[in-house]
Amino acid sequence: QVQLVESGGGMVQAGDSLRLSCAASGRTSSEQNMAWFRQTPGKEREFVCGITWNDGRTYYADSVKGRFTTSRDNTKNTVYLQMNSLKPEDTAVYYCAASRSFVRGPPGVYDSWGQGTQVTVSS
Repeated sequence: QVQLVESGGGMVQAGDSLRLSCAASGRTSSEQNMAWFRQTPGKEREFVCGITWNDGRTYYADSVKGRFTTSRDNTKNTVYLQMNSLKPEDTAVYYCAASRSFVRGPPGVYDSWGQGTQVTVSS
């Protein structure tokens, strides 16, 4: 089992930037594909982006393409989510997730989840 801890959430204004971090620990934490999801009350958890563990390929939801960038530092077992040009509709709890087999997919294919970090964007 991989343990994930997110940090970096907060309250910002529209147009601002924010960077989230997700620190992974555990025996196989460096060999996990990682993804970011977000969720608002009453809605399903939504895929935001993902990154493979071996070659760093990235995948993004259309709603964040061109504004969000995910990256990873395997020496630190940490994944980042750089969020630029934030919009009020980006307000959500953001989660990182890990999977040995999948880099993007429904929430059920991920093996480990962080506790989430709140991002609030005011207009």
